[in-house]
Amino acid sequence: MSNPGFWDNSEKSSSIVKQLKALKTAVEPWVACAEKLKELKELAEIVKDEDLDLIKNLSTDTDGLEKQVEKLEFQALLGGEFDPNSAILSINAGAGGTESCDWVGMLLRMYTRYAEKKGYSVKTIDLLPGEEAGVKNVTLLVEGAFAYGYLKAERGVHRLVRISPFDANKRRHTSFASVDVIPEVEEGIDIKLEESDLRVDVYRSKGAGGQSVNTTDSAVRITHLPTGLVAQCQNERSQFQNKQTALKILKARIYELEREKKEQELAQHATQKKKIEWGSQIRSYVMQPYTLVKDHRTDFETGDVNKIMDGGLDEFIEAFLKWQRSENKG
Repeated sequence: MSNPGFWDNSEKSSSIVKQLKALKTAVEPWVACAEKLKELKELAEIVKDEDLDLIKNLSTDTDGLEKQVEKLEFQALLGGEFDPNSAILSINAGAGGTESCDWVGMLLRMYTRYAEKKGYSVKTIDLLPGEEAGVKNVTLLVEGAFAYGYLKAERGVHRLVRISPFDANKRRHTSFASVDVIPEVEEGIDIKLEESDLRVDVYRSKGAGGQSVNTTDSAVRITHLPTGLVAQCQNERSQFQNKQTALKILKARIYELEREKKEQELAQHATQKKKIEWGSQIRSYVMQPYTLVKDHRTDFETGDVNKIMDGGLDEFIEAFLKWQRSENKG
């Protein structure tokens, strides 16, 4: 970074700084633990049996260090190629009209709260409101170290069971929403998009209730014709910025598609991947007549629905990462 000309290429230098930050985030806690262990060992060698307060403090510090090491060992589960990257998270309503749109809005809040707890920044790239309530679909950019590594656990169909607030007869309803998570890929990733393969549509950004949020056609939707993949953005200030962001997301989706194809070709266990479709839910959230959140892959469950909907997903994500490691070893 101190070399002459390092900052001349802003994109390249920013990418290197981002990588350096991720490496520091991974390495520095281990260095701190090693230094703490050395300090505790030296203290243990000189402590005397009658130094009861010192022994108590030593025991407390040792327990704290053990917990910190356990936390770091858990982070070691995030060893995938793109686990350190930021994440592009999309939520789409399933069949069910207003019910499903409301469920997407609830999930949007859940993931936003989770990201805030982790210290991540959340940027709304695109959002289509429901006709009466909630959200039909939304795409977020969650920026922070290992955001993809954690959030990849959420990819799949999420099922909600509750007494509908939109049903005058107070009947129980089941709603579905699909969550897709892909890593944000670096600009240096070699993905060539031919202009002839792209269809670019522009339209006016829509706010809640369908109102136009500006008076120009600044929102951009790009379709990659060979794959049918679509990316859109309406959150930036200009059509050019929206197009650049949409292209970035489209490249990430194309890269993820190619990566999944290669993984499937090399996979020895076909059951490791589940097709995302209504009815193949990865997790169920039951709010009435009892409260339960259960992950159908790991069988991890809790009755504290409010904690989960407030972003308390750590235990579910940890259970998934451990399950994924055992599946890959099997």
